[in-house]
Amino acid sequence: MKGFVLAGTASGVGKTVATLAAVRALSNAGHAVQPAKAGPDFIDPSHHAAVAGRASRTLDPWLCGEEGTRRNYYRGEGDLCVVEGMMGLYDGDTSTARIADLLDLPVVLVCDASAGMESVAATALGFREYAAHAGHDIDVAGIVAQRAHGGRHERGIREALPDSLSYLGRVPPLDGLEIPERHLGLHMGGESPIDLAALDEAADHLDAEGLAALARAPPRPDPEEPLPAIGKRIAVARDAAFCFRYPATVERLQERGEVATFSPVRGDPLPDCDGVYLPGGYPELHAAALADSPALDTLATRASEGLPVFGECGGMMALSESLRTVDGDTYEMAGVLPARIEMHERYRALDHVTLRAREDTLSARAGESIRGHEFHYSSADVGPDARFAFDVERGDGIDGEHDGLSEYDVLGTYAHVHAESGAFDRLLEAL
Repeated sequence: MKGFVLAGTASGVGKTVATLAAVRALSNAGHAVQPAKAGPDFIDPSHHAAVAGRASRTLDPWLCGEEGTRRNYYRGEGDLCVVEGMMGLYDGDTSTARIADLLDLPVVLVCDASAGMESVAATALGFREYAAHAGHDIDVAGIVAQRAHGGRHERGIREALPDSLSYLGRVPPLDGLEIPERHLGLHMGGESPIDLAALDEAADHLDAEGLAALARAPPRPDPEEPLPAIGKRIAVARDAAFCFRYPATVERLQERGEVATFSPVRGDPLPDCDGVYLPGGYPELHAAALADSPALDTLATRASEGLPVFGECGGMMALSESLRTVDGDTYEMAGVLPARIEMHERYRALDHVTLRAREDTLSARAGESIRGHEFHYSSADVGPDARFAFDVERGDGIDGEHDGLSEYDVLGTYAHVHAESGAFDRLLEAL
């Protein structure tokens, strides 16, 4: 599967909209498009999936390792992969440039052209030349001019570009291309889908043939040794409160066991199962429904009887004693973990993290380190009898030094982990 990366000059230049327009343009040109996202994000991929009709792949060497990142790329479907970058091209420990280098994919730079012409070309040329200085073996092959008008504006940008940079079209400033924001970022793709008529109009201004022509295939990873099926059934929460799931995680659970999904928000009962996975999401927006959910009541009972339960971030919040919203309302949660959760107006943690297990847990064995990602607006006031599962080697965790609350055979963490880390294999083995 050939691909290319759409990278930004900075955060906020319109990478997501440009990516969705490129997906639409290439799909309209007859390609089976596989979207992907550089970094650990859950929200942008939900918009990718809504437009492309297939789940977006997560490409993050911190979470997955280098070979795991390549494997995750090739687990995709289609003939052409469009990878949306994160932040600016060179920003961060696991930058978009590093991922483009790792996968040997060409880069198309998304430039905010709303107030420039020749300066847009100068910016793009600077980004191309900086690659060698930063030690990245990447090819910044062309640009997409975001928020660019036609006529003289477009001609000025195109004519100013050097021969080494291709002009691959523009995204005009159209109504209907803005995605609403809230804490943690944009609204999810299923909540506030982008206007498809506006997106099709934007797609008409992109050079689909030129984008497809510059794409190339990354090196294939070494074959992975298949792991045995375990014949166990995992219940996975799936609704607006528990919507942060990496596709590879569910795939791993399905490959080795059976997955049964349920919605605590809609009042579904907890399925008959051997273990439970509660992903992250927005429990704070659905706290009243969760407080009345029969699934959480059953979960509390089953957990006290030894049912393995793994909750990440929002999942940990739902497993806690209570959840206080920013409006000051407090709701009872499952009451399995000795913590009271409080939401805040500003985020409390945002980083890649490294955790070292203090004991055998559902995601790592004692002494093992595991990598993940944290991004949350809540804090946890833990009880004096709380048992922490991890020491934090990088990140904030629950109290700056520890992450992971453990009770019975239940684990709740602020950190999100990826299937390529081996965490979910550990969960399956514990069933």
